[in-house]
Amino acid sequence: MKLHEFVPGERGRVTKILPGSNEYRRRLFSMGALPGTEFEVSRVAPLGDPVEIKIRGSFLSVRKAEINVLEVEKI
Repeated sequence: MKLHEFVPGERGRVTKILPGSNEYRRRLFSMGALPGTEFEVSRVAPLGDPVEIKIRGSFLSVRKAEINVLEVEKI
């Protein structure tokens, strides 16, 4: 499942980070988006881009093109 399919208020868990830009993957790791980490979608922009998630107590805004490297599941 992809993160852009979630609506505000839904919770999920990062299951894995797919291959992609190594630089961007490192940034996701440093911001706490590690496999097994739970998150909550807090806001989605009117056109669906960007998506704001709360992960490990911090709010993170990511674009659709960037979040496609995250594979997630609903909890």
